[in-house]
Amino acid sequence: MLRFLLPFAAISLLHFLSPMPALAQGSAQPVSQCQAIAQMLPDVTFASFKPQSAFNAQALANDEVKITYIGHSTVLIETPGGVSIATDYSGWYVPPKTPDVVTMNKAHSSHYTLTPDPAIKHVLHGWGDDGGPADHDVVVGDTYIRNVTTDIRAGGGMMEPDGNSIFIFEVAGLCIGHLGHLHHELDETDYAEIGRLDVLMVPVDGGLTMGAESMSRVVTRLRSALILPMHRRGPPVTNFLQMFGDGFDKSFATGASVIVSVRSLPTKPLIYILQGV
Repeated sequence: MLRFLLPFAAISLLHFLSPMPALAQGSAQPVSQCQAIAQMLPDVTFASFKPQSAFNAQALANDEVKITYIGHSTVLIETPGGVSIATDYSGWYVPPKTPDVVTMNKAHSSHYTLTPDPAIKHVLHGWGDDGGPADHDVVVGDTYIRNVTTDIRAGGGMMEPDGNSIFIFEVAGLCIGHLGHLHHELDETDYAEIGRLDVLMVPVDGGLTMGAESMSRVVTRLRSALILPMHRRGPPVTNFLQMFGDGFDKSFATGASVIVSVRSLPTKPLIYILQGV
């Protein structure tokens, strides 16, 4: 089990991220603690608050996030503060409880719905509803959610700008990324906007998004500690695993969930296939 793996070498980064309250209206824009370029952004404040006297880095290091594969590209993220998030939510793959937050992408109807359950408090589209790119900076409980847009293939093979979002969830000192329906390799600007990702959810369909070789280059460049394949249709997941050499460990889980904390992150990148993928 991952929680028994060796401590992650970057525990020294813990003091940079405290649990986040809901942002008050009119408050300054939060800044990602996972972005490599965060310190270069002017006129922003960090999405955090001074820790209470009982809070310390040790407590944060022990905070655990539960990640459960629901189906296709839908993954349920449950935070230490009780926030639940369903990724690429379409209503086809329903979590066992109504999530507080859902993210969506519009490549196919299996990645979004225009009629979500009204009980869902936060519905985050990966595309811009006003014709521009989506731009999310949302703090829900102990979680900061942001996005980096990418292009998608539209009708006739043309590329539609900013039709997909890579959603990033920052909680418990972790940077958790979901690539959505990524259709092209990322450039250096994209990588700078994404920043550090400790946990990465990656589509491994081998062509509906990108070919396995192209996707493997993205995964290698991001160099996340824990890589969770998803969105597998057609080729076996072993086709994706063959793209990676001895620099990556590979393991098949015995269940659909994994519990992860800063302390339990593997020191060597691990591709971990949750049951159901």
